[in-house]
Amino acid sequence: MTDADIYLDRKGAIAELVLNRPDKRNALTQEMWLAIPELLAEVEKDAGLRVLIVRGAGGAFAAGADIAEFEEVYSTRERAARYSAAVAAALDGLAAFPLPTVAKITGPCVGGGCGLALACDLRFATEASRFGITPAKLGLVYTLNDTKRLIDAVGPSNAKDILFSGRLVSAPEAREMGLVDRVWGEADFEAGLEGWLELVRAASPHSARVTKSIIRMILSGVDQDTDETKRMFLDAFQGQDFREGYRAFLEKRAPRFSGNES
Repeated sequence: MTDADIYLDRKGAIAELVLNRPDKRNALTQEMWLAIPELLAEVEKDAGLRVLIVRGAGGAFAAGADIAEFEEVYSTRERAARYSAAVAAALDGLAAFPLPTVAKITGPCVGGGCGLALACDLRFATEASRFGITPAKLGLVYTLNDTKRLIDAVGPSNAKDILFSGRLVSAPEAREMGLVDRVWGEADFEAGLEGWLELVRAASPHSARVTKSIIRMILSGVDQDTDETKRMFLDAFQGQDFREGYRAFLEKRAPRFSGNES
């Protein structure tokens, strides 16, 4: 445990990136945005890691960027550009993280908090969670990268609805439109998440890494195999994970994947 506003917590093959300002509903400060790329670089070095979870402390995911800082960080065009670059580096870095990432959402997930969740591969939420992206309420706009991640999740019509209105969306509606991937009741949330994590821990981390890379290519507009994607596909047959998975299948046992590629 730590008093830091944002920190990493390792639990076996799972790491958690924890937003830790519960008294402010985990509103993200500039220092927190700046810390995220450094923490991602630190945890990426961990060869035993399978999944990165992003969560908030104290019952909220994140109420957004800390508005108390806005007078300072948006005081001039140049200052706003620096702040925006810090936020973009955090969100784009999380989106590019090579292993599966999951936003573990309880309570409000609004503004920059929702942007952080959208930068994760998957979003799992409790039924009581609420979602919103609210630049229209402040006379601001969302960046192109952030808007694209929203559109990739919910489609252009739902993205327009969310961004034009700035309204809050319930967890069931968020699930229906694709903003979140799983919704559980409060009593079932931890067990539901753990069940999914157990499946990922049992699967090949090499497969997860390469599949995530291919999906990222598709979302960026690649619609035909390239030399690189063909190599990714063929390399897997020479990898240790395939040899272990194939032996385990023949021996009718659970595979013990290492994630090593050679």
